[in-house]
Amino acid sequence: MPEGHLIHRVARDHAKLFGGQRLGVSSPQGRFAHEATLIDGKQLDDIDAHGKHLLYRWHNGPALHVHLGLYGKFRVHRKPPSELPEPRGQVRVRIVGPTAAFDLNGPNRCELLDDSEVAALVARLGDDPLRPDADSSRVARRVRSSKSAIGKLLLDQSVYAGVGNIYRSEVLHLLGIHPERTGREISTEECHAIWQKLVELMAIGVRYNRIIIADPKDFGTTYPRMKRHERLLVYKKAVCGNCGGPVRQWPLAARKVFACERCQI
Repeated sequence: MPEGHLIHRVARDHAKLFGGQRLGVSSPQGRFAHEATLIDGKQLDDIDAHGKHLLYRWHNGPALHVHLGLYGKFRVHRKPPSELPEPRGQVRVRIVGPTAAFDLNGPNRCELLDDSEVAALVARLGDDPLRPDADSSRVARRVRSSKSAIGKLLLDQSVYAGVGNIYRSEVLHLLGIHPERTGREISTEECHAIWQKLVELMAIGVRYNRIIIADPKDFGTTYPRMKRHERLLVYKKAVCGNCGGPVRQWPLAARKVFACERCQI
């Protein structure tokens, strides 16, 4: 499932390509046909990313809510309407502007929401490290009052919106925190360190459109030139990127967490 950095990157890229334009909206697959007629031809005012959720806000219209889930995918076509290819696969939504278009295949959620429904959605979400309105102190209070493992809390979208399995494993590894430690065992200082590291790394993810944890200087290169196997330190690794010890993996919150039990206590 895409993590929050990718959702923010999509919001940024789509805003540049389609923001402020009147757009054609259709549903080649047919499952969104009625809803498409309600926003077809309207101006796209803004695109908002919150955690793993996208909200396309239309002028005098409902918001289009998209959650990609495990299988959702965007396909951008940087072509005018007359040159667009035929829809490929089960395209739920095609959105067309004067110079570009995008197709959305296989989303977990694709729906129109009114203002009250948008507010209810946002109220269910926790703080997003990539949003300027996030409150890290509120996150710390929630973590420190919980008996749940910090490795579980990091995947709880009502606490950390947008954090996924890779960032969970890598941030805890960088800070030497064992995923099974409970929230109550995490100090306030550690809570803020987790938050600041998420802010830093997820911003890098947005900028380079990929998750990069390792320091490129350690490989004598730069962020854009890092190879796939150089980017991560512990996730799906056999040995720890710091000490060379074995990396353990086990299920935690329905996903496999990866940790070095020499470095993380």
